[in-house]
Amino acid sequence: MTRVRIDKWLWAARFFKTRSLAARACDLGRIEAGGQPAKASREVRLGDHLKVKNDSGEFQVEVLGLSELRGPAAAAQALYRETESSLELRRKLAAERMLLPHFEASRPGKLSKRDRREIDRLRGRSERGTQ
Repeated sequence: MTRVRIDKWLWAARFFKTRSLAARACDLGRIEAGGQPAKASREVRLGDHLKVKNDSGEFQVEVLGLSELRGPAAAAQALYRETESSLELRRKLAAERMLLPHFEASRPGKLSKRDRREIDRLRGRSERGTQ
Protein backbone atom coordinates (compact mmCIF):
# COMPACT_ATOMS: atom_id res chain seq x y z
CA MET A 1 0.00 0.00 0.00
CA THR A 2 1.61 3.25 -1.15
CA ARG A 3 -1.41 5.56 -1.11
CA VAL A 4 -4.50 6.04 1.05
CA ARG A 5 -7.36 8.53 0.84
CA ILE A 6 -6.83 11.34 3.32
CA ASP A 7 -10.25 10.90 4.96
CA LYS A 8 -9.54 7.20 5.58
CA TRP A 9 -6.08 7.97 6.94
CA LEU A 10 -7.38 10.68 9.31
CA TRP A 11 -9.99 8.24 10.61
CA ALA A 12 -7.44 5.42 10.99
CA ALA A 13 -5.01 7.79 12.78
CA ARG A 14 -7.84 8.70 15.18
CA PHE A 15 -7.98 12.42 14.46
CA PHE A 16 -11.73 11.99 13.83
CA LYS A 17 -14.25 9.56 15.28
CA THR A 18 -15.86 8.72 11.94
CA ARG A 19 -14.74 8.82 8.34
CA SER A 20 -17.63 11.10 7.44
CA LEU A 21 -16.41 13.65 10.05
CA ALA A 22 -12.96 13.48 8.47
CA ALA A 23 -14.43 14.06 5.01
CA ARG A 24 -16.50 16.97 6.36
CA ALA A 25 -13.37 18.55 7.85
CA CYS A 26 -11.72 18.31 4.43
CA ASP A 27 -14.75 19.97 2.80
CA LEU A 28 -14.60 22.81 5.35
CA GLY A 29 -10.90 23.42 4.65
CA ARG A 30 -9.66 22.26 8.07
CA ILE A 31 -7.16 19.86 6.55
CA GLU A 32 -4.12 21.11 4.65
CA ALA A 33 -1.56 19.05 2.79
CA GLY A 34 1.56 20.85 1.66
CA GLY A 35 0.02 24.22 2.51
CA GLN A 36 -3.03 23.64 0.28
CA PRO A 37 -6.56 22.71 1.39
CA ALA A 38 -7.03 18.97 0.87
CA LYS A 39 -10.08 17.26 -0.56
CA ALA A 40 -11.26 14.02 1.05
CA SER A 41 -10.22 12.03 -2.01
CA ARG A 42 -6.62 13.30 -1.97
CA GLU A 43 -4.14 10.51 -1.49
CA VAL A 44 -1.69 10.60 1.40
CA ARG A 45 1.85 9.30 0.89
CA LEU A 46 4.64 8.56 3.32
CA GLY A 47 6.50 11.74 4.25
CA ASP A 48 3.57 14.10 3.58
CA HIS A 49 3.15 17.04 5.96
CA LEU A 50 -0.42 17.67 7.07
CA LYS A 51 -2.09 20.40 9.11
CA VAL A 52 -5.16 19.06 10.92
CA LYS A 53 -7.66 21.24 12.80
CA ASN A 54 -10.19 19.42 14.96
CA ASP A 55 -11.93 19.78 18.33
CA SER A 56 -8.73 18.82 20.16
CA GLY A 57 -6.68 21.58 18.57
CA GLU A 58 -4.41 22.14 15.61
CA PHE A 59 -1.86 19.49 14.71
CA GLN A 60 1.04 19.65 12.28
CA VAL A 61 2.08 16.09 11.50
CA GLU A 62 4.36 14.11 9.22
CA VAL A 63 2.94 10.87 7.81
CA LEU A 64 5.06 7.87 8.89
CA GLY A 65 2.70 5.03 8.03
CA LEU A 66 -0.38 4.29 5.96
CA SER A 67 -3.49 2.42 7.01
CA GLU A 68 -7.09 2.16 5.84
CA LEU A 69 -8.17 0.29 8.97
CA ARG A 70 -8.80 1.83 12.36
CA GLY A 71 -6.86 0.01 15.04
CA PRO A 72 -5.85 0.58 18.63
CA ALA A 73 -4.65 4.01 19.73
CA ALA A 74 -1.03 2.86 19.99
CA ALA A 75 -1.09 1.68 16.38
CA ALA A 76 -2.75 4.93 15.29
CA GLN A 77 -0.04 7.04 16.93
CA ALA A 78 2.59 5.11 15.00
CA LEU A 79 1.11 6.44 11.73
CA TYR A 80 2.35 10.00 12.28
CA ARG A 81 4.82 12.21 14.13
CA GLU A 82 3.75 15.60 15.42
CA THR A 83 6.23 18.44 14.87
CA GLU A 84 7.92 20.04 17.87
CA SER A 85 6.44 23.46 17.09
CA SER A 86 2.95 21.97 17.03
CA LEU A 87 3.48 20.18 20.36
CA GLU A 88 4.84 23.34 21.98
CA LEU A 89 1.93 25.46 20.72
CA ARG A 90 -0.66 22.97 21.98
CA ARG A 91 1.04 22.80 25.40
CA LYS A 92 1.08 26.59 25.60
CA LEU A 93 -2.63 26.84 24.72
CA ALA A 94 -3.48 24.14 27.28
CA ALA A 95 -1.59 26.05 29.98
CA GLU A 96 -3.47 29.24 29.08
CA ARG A 97 -6.82 27.42 29.29
CA MET A 98 -5.91 26.18 32.78
CA LEU A 99 -5.43 29.79 33.93
CA LEU A 100 -8.82 30.97 32.67
CA PRO A 101 -11.58 31.17 35.29
CA HIS A 102 -14.13 28.39 35.18
CA PHE A 103 -17.75 29.48 35.35
CA GLU A 104 -20.44 27.04 36.33
CA ALA A 105 -23.41 27.07 34.03
CA SER A 106 -26.63 28.26 35.59
CA ARG A 107 -29.05 25.54 36.51
CA PRO A 108 -32.46 25.56 34.89
CA GLY A 109 -35.55 25.69 37.05
CA LYS A 110 -36.28 26.76 40.57
CA LEU A 111 -33.48 27.39 43.05
CA SER A 112 -33.05 24.89 45.83
CA LYS A 113 -33.15 25.87 49.49
CA ARG A 114 -29.39 25.51 49.62
CA ASP A 115 -28.96 27.79 46.60
CA ARG A 116 -31.20 30.47 48.13
CA ARG A 117 -29.24 30.37 51.37
CA GLU A 118 -25.97 30.71 49.47
CA ILE A 119 -27.29 33.74 47.56
CA ASP A 120 -28.51 35.33 50.79
CA ARG A 121 -25.12 34.74 52.39
CA LEU A 122 -23.34 36.34 49.43
CA ARG A 123 -25.66 39.36 49.52
CA GLY A 124 -24.92 39.86 53.21
CA ARG A 125 -28.35 38.98 54.49
CA SER A 126 -28.73 37.12 57.76
CA GLU A 127 -29.70 33.48 57.85
CA ARG A 128 -32.89 33.93 59.88
CA GLY A 129 -34.79 36.15 57.48
CA THR A 130 -34.13 39.47 59.21
CA GLN A 131 -32.96 41.86 56.57
